[in-house]
Order: sequence, then C-alpha cells, then structure tokens
Amino acid sequence: MSKITGNEIIHQYLRHNKKFPHVLCAGCGHGIVLGTLIRSIHSLGIPKDDVVVVAGIGCSGRLAVYVDFNTVHTTHGRALTFATGIKMANPKLNVIALMGDGDALSIGGNHLIHAARRNIGVTALVLNNNIYGMTGGQSSPATPEGSVTMTNPYGQLDRSFDTVELAKGAGANYVARGTVFHVNRLEKIMTEAIGRPGFSLVEAITPCHTQFGRKNKYKSSVDMYKWLKSTAMSVDRYNELPEEKRGDRLPIGVFVDRDRPGFEEVYYAMQADFLKPTVKGGK
Repeated sequence: MSKITGNEIIHQYLRHNKKFPHVLCAGCGHGIVLGTLIRSIHSLGIPKDDVVVVAGIGCSGRLAVYVDFNTVHTTHGRALTFATGIKMANPKLNVIALMGDGDALSIGGNHLIHAARRNIGVTALVLNNNIYGMTGGQSSPATPEGSVTMTNPYGQLDRSFDTVELAKGAGANYVARGTVFHVNRLEKIMTEAIGRPGFSLVEAITPCHTQFGRKNKYKSSVDMYKWLKSTAMSVDRYNELPEEKRGDRLPIGVFVDRDRPGFEEVYYAMQADFLKPTVKGGK
C-alpha cells in the first residue's frame, strides 16, 4: 500500500480522465459514500484488479462508472445476481454490490434476502436516500411513512422497510448502518464489512435534497445534514433508551458481526472433498 494521503488517494482510484464531470446533484451524499469506499479498499491494501464493483440503476449505479476497478453496470435490481455469479466463478475477488434503496429493497428485494440467506461472500452497499432520485422522485420502500413524494403528494401511506432488520432476519454475516455526516464511522464500518467472510451489508444514509428534502421541509441540503447530525445515534446508546424516548432517532453502528464461512467457501470445500481420489483397499 502506498503512503499517499487525502485527495491523492481518491484521485488514484477514479477514471478522472474519462467519466467526469459526474451527474450527482450539489449536496448529494453519494460522493461521500464513494470516498469512504475507496479509502476502505486502500487501507486494506487490496489491489485494484482484485476488486469488482457491481452496480444497478439509478444515482448510486453511476458510482461504478467513476471508479477504476473491474466494474459492471447492470440492470435495475440485479446487482446482487451478477455479484453472486462473479464471486462463485472467482472466490478470490472482492465483490462489492452498490445499490440504491429502490434498487435493493424493491425490485431487488428478493435477491437481497437470498444473498443474505446463502451468506455469499459479497459486500452489499445500500445507499439509502429514501427516494427514487434519478427517475423523478417516486416513493421507494425506504420512504418514511407520511413523507411527501411525487407519487404520494398527500403523504406516504406505507410503512418503510428497515434495511438492517431485513438483513439481520435473512441471515447476513455482518450488518451495519452509517450516515454520510458521520464519515469516519462509516469508513470504519465499510472497512470491516469488506474484510469479513460471508455476506456483509452496509446501509449508508445519504440525503437527496433535490427529490426528497425540499418536498419535506428541508430548505437546503445543509438542513438535511443537520437532520442526520441530530437524528443518528450509536446503537448502544439507542438500546439503552426507553422505548418511549426513541421516537425518530436513527441507530447507527454494527448490528450483526458473525464469522461464518461464506457460501463459496463451503461450496468449494465440498467440491474438493468430492473430487478426492479414492484409495484402493482403503476405507
């Protein structure tokens, strides 16, 4: 690992001569998430050629275009299916699936459940901005109840998914949540997730002022970052609060940290055992 620091690290991992300027809105947190991902990979000393970033469609899907790894820009909701195939074909690769909340929890929800259940060795990074941002601001499964969107001008009637609880229930090996306001903590979580065996899921809360914030009384992107600052708290402190005081507080941190072998490890171990030559006359 080289000793370069700060912006030089980011610059080293971007396709800055080919794919910029980017399409993200001013105040969007997706760039912060990408920065934490790059610094995490760099700190782990993983060569670029050993990383595969697989992305779906939407604002989060664009991030794969900007980074100088092996990248696949797939169809909506299918990032984890491609990621699963890549990991099974070459288990030595570090495979990271980038998805938005609509991508991961709506059309890709079934794939998320079963990737977690199988414990396939993929890191799933869900960028949750509570909305379908790129396609015009429709409600997503993560849109908070009562929020105003283009498709729910009088308020969202559905309850929203809790991404962390979903991944925990489905059997993921590592489950964590962070925000783009708490950058250092998010980077630490990301580094742990990439280094763990089996299926890891990181939910990164990132504001979309353009499609969500300004329809929900956040006048500027700064207001949304202040909201993250005032709402998020460590999961340990959150668990100590009595139920009636939790309100809208958002627990962040690590929720699950197991050490079970990934599906690909179990599969190839079984294959190796099956292909062992039998010894004549032996038991």
